[in-house]
Amino acid sequence: MNMLTDIEVEKTIGKSMNTEQTYKMIGKDVSVFYSEKRALFDVNLNIRENTVTALIGPSGCGKSTFLRTLNRMNDTIEGCRVTGNITLDGGDIYRPSLDVVELRARVGMVFQKPNPFPKSIYENVSYGPRIHGLATSKAQLDEIVEKSLIRAGLWNEVKDRLLEPGTGLSGGQQQRLCIARAVAVSPEVILMDEPCSALDPIATAKVEELIHELRENFTIVIVTHSMQQAARVSQRTAMFHLGYLVEENDTDKMFTNPDDQRTQDYIMGRFG
Repeated sequence: MNMLTDIEVEKTIGKSMNTEQTYKMIGKDVSVFYSEKRALFDVNLNIRENTVTALIGPSGCGKSTFLRTLNRMNDTIEGCRVTGNITLDGGDIYRPSLDVVELRARVGMVFQKPNPFPKSIYENVSYGPRIHGLATSKAQLDEIVEKSLIRAGLWNEVKDRLLEPGTGLSGGQQQRLCIARAVAVSPEVILMDEPCSALDPIATAKVEELIHELRENFTIVIVTHSMQQAARVSQRTAMFHLGYLVEENDTDKMFTNPDDQRTQDYIMGRFG
């Protein structure tokens, strides 16, 4: 009899939770405290598999805080405490036995400002697969690097300069390099915290096009201040305000006929 691994069991549980729509991650009654200050209040939000979910809302509303709970980045902040329950394929990501390094390989992150390592383009992409033991030979590593750069829409621009520093690329190229670095370890979920806020319109368009392509293989959660970007790239949108989840629905409905007046006011630019 073949024994299922923990991850395989979690995936089976996750898929059985909803026969019509698979939820990759489920957040239930999630609250976040920074020392005595409460930043999130009992958030319930399900993240659908192979879907782009946009988190919107005014500055300080809790959307980035919630994003960081999904791969336990808040663990790095002194005095931060998370309550409630978050599962990935049915497995509690805050259970004491969880390997956080493994979690962050499964749930990758792309930050607001491009942050390539001060290494070559090749080493930026190969670093993760190498430390996670995903390649047993140089040829396998080469293949992962090429495939990741192709997925990030960057291969044709850098294939002849792989040994040059990643920091020498343009801002938009650096951000796509960071995306290539994230996908190189074959994550299941990619978190993006305002990935285009430091980019020009042309670079932004390339990243948005990339997000569309990545959705075929990854579940994506993106925080954005741009209503236009949320409308362009996402299928689901969640609106946060003052630490509360106001509502979550199909993006088309959220932007044309939201259920909550606060969502309508924010989208129309009346506050935020």
